[in-house]
Amino acid sequence: MKATAIAPSNIAFVKYWGKSNEALRLPANGSISMNLSGLYTITTVEFSSSYPTDDVVIDGVVHDKATARVSKHLDRIRAIAKTNLRAKVVSKNSFPSSTGLSSSASGFAALTKAAVDALSLNLSEQELSILARQGSGSAARSIPDGFVEWVKGSTSDSSYAYSLYPSEHWKLHDVVVIVSDEKKSVSSEEGQILAETSVFYEARMNYIEQKLSEAKEAVKKKDFERLGVLAEREAFEMHAIMLTSWPPLVYWTEATIVFIKQIHAWRKQGLPVYLTLNTGQDIHVLCEEQTVNRLQTFLRDLPYVKQISINTPSVGARQSNTHLF
Repeated sequence: MKATAIAPSNIAFVKYWGKSNEALRLPANGSISMNLSGLYTITTVEFSSSYPTDDVVIDGVVHDKATARVSKHLDRIRAIAKTNLRAKVVSKNSFPSSTGLSSSASGFAALTKAAVDALSLNLSEQELSILARQGSGSAARSIPDGFVEWVKGSTSDSSYAYSLYPSEHWKLHDVVVIVSDEKKSVSSEEGQILAETSVFYEARMNYIEQKLSEAKEAVKKKDFERLGVLAEREAFEMHAIMLTSWPPLVYWTEATIVFIKQIHAWRKQGLPVYLTLNTGQDIHVLCEEQTVNRLQTFLRDLPYVKQISINTPSVGARQSNTHLF
């Protein structure tokens, strides 16, 4: 009873920050995202009576905290399958984890898909998205293909993600610039709890629906400038919530700030690029296909850039025939 799945990380143009229900991981607002071709997780899950406990290895390392969270998610899936079988889980990321690049999104999407397939459960894409969300909120968005909307919902069954457009709809590029692979000290899950302590939280929520509508329209029409401006403003607004929460969350490093200023300088010089960030120090640079080569040339001259990953829209979670063990 073994299966392997691959699932992409995703970048949200309109962010999810704050929850209406902590236990069910229901978001306080919906979000719009794009799955990423170069950032992904591969996970193999095997259920067997020979395993006395769940055995979890992520990027070659066993972490007690991660094992507990994975086991809790496997319990949800075991309950559906009506089995008590323990599992061996081996997972590998194509990018640094716990640095704000949404490794939990790709990780729990891949875990969900692999475990469901290993137990031969016949779940729909919507059911998979709902299930993945309970492991990690943003994992809901890594199940469908391409450009995705996550509906906030008011119950567990009404909060899921679906594909707005397939991956081939628009060859938008997201160049991920890694300035540090240092793991963040406060996880996104812990940070989300603080969102409502910010004096700006309510102001952001007052016009989040308008931003969702604008983002969907920009993706539909492939309006790069409109989407770029919206995504960049949204990223700064989310980080404003973090900076003004209590205690405050400061995910940026010195290199993050230097690179943000560099992006703005390039744009003034005529390079059509926009940035967005998740809950970490590394930066996503949005551009169109004709800009990628010029951007890469500029990035090579920056000493603080550790690694880059060039991404286009990706399909969502899917099965793989190549197992990790």
